Amino acid sequence: MKLLVGTVNGTTSVYRVDGEQALNLTEALDGVGSDLSGLIASDALCDAARKLPAGDATVPVDDITPELPVERPDKILCLGLNYIEHIKEGGYDIPDYPAMFMRTRQSVMAAGAPLVRPGCSETLDYEAELMIVIGKGGRHISEADALDHVFGYTVFNDGSVREYQRKTHQWTPGKNFDQTGAIGPYVVTPEDLPEGAKGLKIESRVGTEILQRSNTSNMIWGVAQTVAIMSEFTTLEAGDLIALGTPPGVGHAKKPDPRWLRPGEVVEIEIENIGICASPIVDEADLPAAG
Repeated sequence: MKLLVGTVNGTTSVYRVDGEQALNLTEALDGVGSDLSGLIASDALCDAARKLPAGDATVPVDDITPELPVERPDKILCLGLNYIEHIKEGGYDIPDYPAMFMRTRQSVMAAGAPLVRPGCSETLDYEAELMIVIGKGGRHISEADALDHVFGYTVFNDGSVREYQRKTHQWTPGKNFDQTGAIGPYVVTPEDLPEGAKGLKIESRVGTEILQRSNTSNMIWGVAQTVAIMSEFTTLEAGDLIALGTPPGVGHAKKPDPRWLRPGEVVEIEIENIGICASPIVDEADLPAAG
């Protein structure tokens, strides 16, 4: 099932996407609510949503403005250095335990919303990533059971301000500038994808310029391993988001010069059978004044 949380005429709803049309599940089924939390909490509601006939009560997908799949996730956990060639291009040693960091809610936004280059640095980079939406929470989840804890899969652009990422050994500053992490727009549930979302083409581009191209089978730590590893140190909760790292081809490693994202461009992240996360790049100075 392909799901989209979005707004039409000022009202945010959950939609089931069927080709170019979308069915409003929030209107059709009691308990769905205005983000994926309702479906995540109820297997019965998910089954009903899958079986619901579309009829004539659909809207064009293009008329829906995407919103975050989960409005306020408790945790946004991120894996780094998960593709060997990306590790090499960054000058790191291949680790035997994954690099991890967290993102704030303010650092992420829905697909289609502007991705903001901060006024303090021009070193805004792109990172195409697969992202998990946790369905069933837990602690000390075994790798054998981990896929049962995944509600669905989405697309993530882990926009990174490299100058600030490199200022300290901890990556937190460079990974948490406001509005630098784009999520969505679609969440696809596991039955419509290969087990663990393996074997999917993953790509980033600006126009016809291909920036990254790889396959999710090239990840060192797959979905099940990542869920198991992260649940060793924290209790995963329904609606948590986990990003799974980026393949080679990031801007800071381009030769002879780095390839930073520039205002006026639109960067697209695509994962096969999930969708395209597109973000226009804007300069922080060009944003409307707050207040």
